[in-house]
Parts: sequence; structure tokens; C-alpha cells
Amino acid sequence: MFQGKKKAITFSYDDGVTQDIRLVEIFNKYDLKATFNLNSMLLGKDGRISSPYGEASHNKVKREDVPKIYAGHEVAVHTCTHPLLPSLDEAEIIAQVEDDRRNLEDLVGYPVVGMAYPGGGVNNDDRVAEVIRSHTAVQYARTTTETRCFDAQSNLYRFHPTVYHLHFDTLFSLADEFLSQEYTEPKIYYIWGHSYEFDYQDTWGRFEEFCKRIAHREDVFYGTNRQVLLGIDF
Repeated sequence: MFQGKKKAITFSYDDGVTQDIRLVEIFNKYDLKATFNLNSMLLGKDGRISSPYGEASHNKVKREDVPKIYAGHEVAVHTCTHPLLPSLDEAEIIAQVEDDRRNLEDLVGYPVVGMAYPGGGVNNDDRVAEVIRSHTAVQYARTTTETRCFDAQSNLYRFHPTVYHLHFDTLFSLADEFLSQEYTEPKIYYIWGHSYEFDYQDTWGRFEEFCKRIAHREDVFYGTNRQVLLGIDF
């Protein structure tokens, strides 16, 4: 499934913020691959964000810098303006997803086929997933619901990640389990988050330690979401 391997590791990062530049440098250093989910109509906008973890800048990358920043990785849909999709009607959902997808395709020059649902909490449901499946060119959509396991999933339009990246104890323990096991069926270790969150408590070093630990394993395929979930290369 994964170029003859049974195990795959992939990452997914949302919002298209300037901290992605530093994150891509880390991924490239360890030959890891990620998908970055962007809001095309918010590119270039500055801001700040706060959470129980801390506070950080939330400055979006500039439109013209997108191809260079994310070269070698995947750019995917995060909707045009980051609304809560379950609150929208069908036409609005389609416009938010398809307009974002087309805008991003114009920037990167390849078919954009992936997506991550925007917003926290209940940011997706069966109705929204069916609208996206039936009326857009998106082929997979990631939720924010952790599974803490590596099993394959049949519903790619509500695809659940393994773990949120700031849950460091779980992040590392799952990595040790994943790397130590030999599997007879395909398994995916899928990590998601936002790169600005490493600024909250300066956890960049700890995350780089994680990347170093999981990298360069001969029995692991390292790919973008589209490569791992769909088998589509660039």
C-alpha cells in the first residue's frame, strides 16, 4: 500500500501561518512529509491567537510565498474564510470548499484534492461530509477527533487523526509503539496541529526531538496526506 510498506507516517497542519516556515525546515531536515491546509481568502492577514496553552502570533503567509514555502509538501483546503461548516447551508459549504480549492490550485499548480475541517469543537458532521463528497472535487477531509490508534479508516470524508501534536506524552508513546511493531495490515500514524502552537510554551525543540525519533526508518513510508490516504503522488 505504501510503496510496499505496511506503516506510514503523515502530518497535517492548519491555517497557513508564518510559523509553517520553521516547521517545514524541520520536516525537510528529517525527510518528513506534511499537508498544509490553507484559507485562501485570509492569506497575508496578521493577527494573534490565545488558548489555554498560551498566546502566539497568527500571521498568515503571503499568497505569493505559498509555492516556495510548501514546496515538496501538499497544500490542501481549509475553506476560504474558516467558517464552522455545520452552520452553513449546502450552497455556502460548496462555495467555501470549492472556491478555496480552486484558488489554491491556481497558486500551487497541481490538483488540490485534500481538506481539513476548520474550527474547533464539532466542526463536521455527516451532512457536511456528504455535501463535500457529492459536490466538490475534494477526495478526503480530516477532522480533529483523535483515535489514538493506527487503523485504516473507510470514511475518508470524516478521517480522524491519530493524535494532536501538543499531547506530547501520547505523541511519543504512540511513536514508540508504532515503530516497534510489525504489522500485517496497513497502519497510519497521523499527527495534526497548528504550527503557531509551538510558540505557546516554546515546544519547538521537543517537537524536533519527536521528528528525529521517527525519521529514517526503513519500514516506514513518509508521505503527505494525499500520498498516504489516496496513493496519489505529485
